[in-house]
Amino acid sequence: MSVAGDPDDELLARVFLTRVIEPGDEVAGRWVRESGAREVARRLAEGGRPLTGMSGKRWKGLLARADVARPRADLAVAREAGVRFVAPGDVEWPGQLDDLGDARPLGLWVRGRASLRMWALRSVAVVGARACTEYGAHMAATLAAGLAEQGWVVVSGGAYGVDGAAHRGALGAGGATVAVLACGVDRPYPRGHTQLISRIAEQGLVVGELPPGDHPTPSRFILRNRVIAALTRGTVIVEAAHRSGSLVTARAAQRLGRYTMGVPGPATSGLSAGVHELLRGEAALVTDAVDVIELVGDIGQLAPDRRGPVLPRDLLAPATRQVLAALPSGRAARPDEIARRAQTAQDDAVARLYELRALGYVERHGDGWKLTRQAMMSVRRGPGPC
Repeated sequence: MSVAGDPDDELLARVFLTRVIEPGDEVAGRWVRESGAREVARRLAEGGRPLTGMSGKRWKGLLARADVARPRADLAVAREAGVRFVAPGDVEWPGQLDDLGDARPLGLWVRGRASLRMWALRSVAVVGARACTEYGAHMAATLAAGLAEQGWVVVSGGAYGVDGAAHRGALGAGGATVAVLACGVDRPYPRGHTQLISRIAEQGLVVGELPPGDHPTPSRFILRNRVIAALTRGTVIVEAAHRSGSLVTARAAQRLGRYTMGVPGPATSGLSAGVHELLRGEAALVTDAVDVIELVGDIGQLAPDRRGPVLPRDLLAPATRQVLAALPSGRAARPDEIARRAQTAQDDAVARLYELRALGYVERHGDGWKLTRQAMMSVRRGPGPC
C-alpha cells in the first residue's frame, strides 16, 4: 500500500487499518495517536519488527491481515453502495467520539445522506433486550416516536427486539434514526432486518467501524456498544437481563459521563432485572420521551408535573369543596350540621349549598340537604385515604 506522496494517504491509511485492526483496540489506538495512521499503516504493510506492546504471535496475525488489505478496493466498493468513510478531523466527524481516547474508532463507514456530526449533537440511544416482551417493544417504540417528534435523533444497534422497535418508532413518527452496526454497513445484519436497515439508510443513517463486507462477531457487538454510548447525549435501557449486552452500553455511557436512564418493568420479569439494577445505582428512571428530554435537553426543558385526570369537583373553589365533602353520603343533613363539619359559618354553608345545587351536586329535602347521584359518583371516583 502506498503511504507517501498521495494527498489521500491519511484516508487510505485509516481505511487500510480498519481492515487490519479490530475495533476498540487500545494498543493500536495508542500507536496511531503517537505515530500517526500513515506510519502505523506503513509498518504493517512493510512487515518487520512488531510495534511496542505487541506480542510476536499477534503481530504476525496483523501482518497476515495487512497482506490482503486493499483500501482502494474497499473505497470503490463503498462508493458503489453509497457509503462514505468519515475520519477524525473531517468536517462530519462527531467530536464526542474523541472521548473514547485510544479506543476511538479509526474512522466510520457511513451510509445515508444526513450529516453524522450534526445528528449526533442531538441524539439519544435507545437499546435493550433482543428477546424483548411486548411491553418492551411497545415502550421502546413509543419512547423513540416521542423523541423523534421532539426533534431528537434515536440511535440504536439495528438488532431484533428493543433496537428494532426503537428504529421503527422513530421512522413511524417521520423522525431521524441511526443504526450502528457491528459489521460492514453494506451487508445488513441481522438478515431479517435487511428491509428495516435499508429504510434507515434512506431516511436516516447506518454507521459502522468495519469495512465493506466484513462480518459480525460476539466481541464486535460488545465493542460496537461503546460507539453508541459515546455518540449520544444519553442512553436509555428499556429491557435487559442481568447479562444483557445493552448493559455494556449503559456502563460505557456512565464512564463517559453521559446520562444513563432505565425504563422500569414488572418486578417479576427477568428481562427487567438488569434495568432495575441500574436504577438502584446512578441511572435515572424514565417512563416517556418527556422524562428523557428533561435530562438530556437544554436548560429549561422541564417535564410537566404529573397529575391525575381533572374531575369536575376539582374546579370548585376550595371552600365549596369543603362544604360538599361535609355532606353525609346516605342521608340529608341540616345546614347547622353541615357548617359544623365544614368548619365554617352557617350562612356561608347555606350560600355554598345553593351554589352546589345549581351545579347539580346537592338537592334540598325539607330543612335538609342531600348529595345527588351525580355527586355520589364523583365522590366514588375521587382519591381515597391512601
